[in-house]
Amino acid sequence: MNPEEDKFEAIRRWRMVLGQAADPDEEETLTEEDQGKDDVLEALYDSQKEGSLGNSSPNVNRWLGDIRKYFPSQVVQVMQKDALDRLGLHQMLVEPELLKTLEVNIHLVATLLSLQDIIPDKTRETARKVVRELTDQLIKKLKEPIRQSVRGALDRSIRNNRPRLHEINWNKTILKNLKHYQADKKTIIPERLVGYGSKRNGLKHIILLVDQSGSMASSVVYASIIASILASIPTLTTRFILFDTAVADLSDRIEDPVDLLFGSQLGGGTDINQALAYSEKYLEKPSDTILFLVSDMYEGGDEDELIERIKKFVRNKVHVIPLLALNDEGAPDYDKEMVARINKLGVTCFACTPDLFPELIASAINKDALGAWLSKVGIAKK
Repeated sequence: MNPEEDKFEAIRRWRMVLGQAADPDEEETLTEEDQGKDDVLEALYDSQKEGSLGNSSPNVNRWLGDIRKYFPSQVVQVMQKDALDRLGLHQMLVEPELLKTLEVNIHLVATLLSLQDIIPDKTRETARKVVRELTDQLIKKLKEPIRQSVRGALDRSIRNNRPRLHEINWNKTILKNLKHYQADKKTIIPERLVGYGSKRNGLKHIILLVDQSGSMASSVVYASIIASILASIPTLTTRFILFDTAVADLSDRIEDPVDLLFGSQLGGGTDINQALAYSEKYLEKPSDTILFLVSDMYEGGDEDELIERIKKFVRNKVHVIPLLALNDEGAPDYDKEMVARINKLGVTCFACTPDLFPELIASAINKDALGAWLSKVGIAKK
């Protein structure tokens, strides 16, 4: 671009950012496409004006079509969320015709779940299809990385380095000892034997104990999908338990993440201590149990009893992993005082993105590897 073109482009961009109010005399002429963008932005972000988005179904449907026309998918998702938050359009989600036009994303699904009690029968099936679309996308993305990480970690955890003759894994033993090949004898003299070990000893018990208070909505969605994936792995037993001030054990629905999600009741208070107390009945093999506590740690129950219960779990060798968030939303809000108290027990609280969960579960299965993994991702182990 020459200087004149640069100047024109800068003015055009500022006009698009600041809106019509910055150019009341319409000195800058917009192209047809820019005018279309300007109209949909003004309808949302200058909603007090006459002709704004409002809350009528025709207006909303037309606007949804326009934003998909002018903006990429990620921007569309942000604008949809802003429309719900700024203009109070939640009631529009009970209309199946509108749901069909929405760009599916984690925030839309979380909103649908929070409204599920008021969704009429005519819309319920459409809402399930929307949720199913998202869960299918995320399962496709996360399933194989999680399964491969679990298989590899369990294989390492049951590997037997002092096997009896019938337990030797000859292929892996040869690979481990190729450097000890003796040319004159035309053979390998192994210095280290690798055995199969006992598959039974590799079985791990996973409990996902998930806070379903309103602030944890996206974490509930991801945790449900991850629970369904873990439940499909034969070498794991997986339980999925939601809680607020009550406890909902949804482990019998774990094969279908959509059923799990529609079994949630987003919102309400939080009683972490009560939820941990409930999970005690599933600690038949504490040293083989990994308990993921997904919560922002804002405890509405007995805080001191909560700390004592975590101490008890640690003494009994339950591997407790508190996750302050399980989503892609950046640094979470959490109770810093409670987290500091838990950290003093030697139990590190941290947030995890879904993409990192495969590495986390592998490190958790091999307990000694968790500290190294936390350091690798920049989290100091307490």
